[in-house]
Amino acid sequence: MENSTVQHRSTASLNTPSRRALLGGLVALFAVPGMARAEQSTHESPLEALTRSQAVREWQQKFDAGDTSRYERIKSDLPLLSPDTVAAMETAMPRLQDIVARGGWPQVASKQKLKIGSRSEVVQLLRQRLAVSGDLPPEQLRTGYRDTFDSYVDAAVRRFQVRHGLRPDGIVDHTVLDVMNVPADVRLRQLETNLIRIRSMSGYLGDRYVFLNIPAAELEMVEQGRVVERHNAVVGKIDRQTPVLSSQIREINFHPYWHVPVSIIRKDLIPKMQTEPDYLAKNHIRIYDQRGQEVPPEAIDWNSDQAMQYRFRQDPGGDNAMSTVKVTFPNPHDVYMHDTPFKDLFGDNNRFYSSGCMRIQNIQGYVTWLLRDTPGWTPQAVEDALRNGQRLDVKLKATVPVYTNYITAWVTVQGVIHFRDDIYNRDGVGMLVAQE
Repeated sequence: MENSTVQHRSTASLNTPSRRALLGGLVALFAVPGMARAEQSTHESPLEALTRSQAVREWQQKFDAGDTSRYERIKSDLPLLSPDTVAAMETAMPRLQDIVARGGWPQVASKQKLKIGSRSEVVQLLRQRLAVSGDLPPEQLRTGYRDTFDSYVDAAVRRFQVRHGLRPDGIVDHTVLDVMNVPADVRLRQLETNLIRIRSMSGYLGDRYVFLNIPAAELEMVEQGRVVERHNAVVGKIDRQTPVLSSQIREINFHPYWHVPVSIIRKDLIPKMQTEPDYLAKNHIRIYDQRGQEVPPEAIDWNSDQAMQYRFRQDPGGDNAMSTVKVTFPNPHDVYMHDTPFKDLFGDNNRFYSSGCMRIQNIQGYVTWLLRDTPGWTPQAVEDALRNGQRLDVKLKATVPVYTNYITAWVTVQGVIHFRDDIYNRDGVGMLVAQE
């Protein structure tokens, strides 16, 4: 794990005059273009200035929306996979290269959580770290008591958290420090790697398409070159990864059966039945042989691999793993998108819980958009189908392209650099946010 290799430098060595001079130069270099100018003209906080770039309409249902504060929703309405993103990354690269050439950013260590009102010598170093990355405007390095975690530091921390996919609560705990202490040269390599990925997919992807970014656990619905909605997602855990793919969404299944994948039978159901013999009955999961005949659980030796010879199917209903609806598209990995009965997971910092399939937040809005051009499928019809509990399969009048990819770093057209947890350790950073 990358954070285990980070060497903490002493506070004293970072407060020398030459270091302060270096930091001053880096702040000017790395600050978000236009940020200081916008603040001078409107008296906005740094976070409010960044928030002004938000132009994405989001479908929100309060029961599964999670934390929907404005800090978490700082986005551009331009798709991540676009030539504009490529250009923004190419523009940002020299700034980060220069920071690396000048020695990177300071490492921050603290045994206690830091939040607004905290007083500590560490806060001085925290200010410097946030200034180098452009989260704290340079003039605020010299404002107020430097060892005090004031409102300026709070806004800068929240901005940093937004850029790294963390819940923007303004609290600097060990998770935030782990992310903050990833060295600048590692972040530069991450940006270079992801520039190649995004460049390869920045061509024409369709007038309407869906893109799911696996490390960000976020879905974009794109139409005519603009993002119309974004939805949080839950994706595959480390040992059951969500695959990179491209396909066409063809069908919506309301109140579907859940056919339990072989991997889950082996890794989950068999061990569960060894300790809870009534587990299948409680969860309305039935067993079928190759002829389609139902098999009672007591007929199977759960201390062997006998169960692998059978098919397992969960009935529709409130405890069904896919809950109310499933979005299907052909792919060799047998994965799909679906609802979930566990809505609270969408508010987590890390959302890597599934066995490879993708659970989608606010799925009613997503399905309504997919079925928009299918005759008879008004928003009310979708709502009725979700509520009535009846099995129903609906083919889309026109298929919608769907793509998934592994993007852990990108830059918005406003010049804001985003990083996400390298959950599958493909970029050499490792898992930081989800390490518990």
